[in-house]
Amino acid sequence: MNQESRDPGIPWVPLLGCQLRLAGVYFDAVRVAGPQGRDVAERFSALTGGDPGPVVLERGGERATYFLVAPGSVRNRRWPGGVELLTAAAGQNRRCYVGVPALGGRTWPLSWFSRPTPDGRLVHAALLHAVLCAMAWERPRWAASRGRQ
Repeated sequence: MNQESRDPGIPWVPLLGCQLRLAGVYFDAVRVAGPQGRDVAERFSALTGGDPGPVVLERGGERATYFLVAPGSVRNRRWPGGVELLTAAAGQNRRCYVGVPALGGRTWPLSWFSRPTPDGRLVHAALLHAVLCAMAWERPRWAASRGRQ
């Protein structure tokens, strides 16, 4: 890929559309499928004063939410069920890619819940882990309040 296809302030964000990025290079990702991912993003955003770091929403398929964290920061933690880690260490014969939308224009099926900033700050993995664990513990009450099981 040439330099013209990237945002000059954030090298891993494309100028147009969406592009796949190999996990472990610029970031790893924590993926939460379905409406639970959006709920986690909203709770996490509230805890961080509306500035959680880069979070990508998938508008098709499983409607997953991707939290972009520093490479290697998700290791050595026990993550709750329903969470998928997209990392460079996923396996010897497996590579993980994460879709990244441009900051504007047509980016379907991806969009930003929270845009990246030029300072390069990513989602705080330890804080995200704490939020996910708390929400997993609350899940029976959370699901009942929304009519889910």
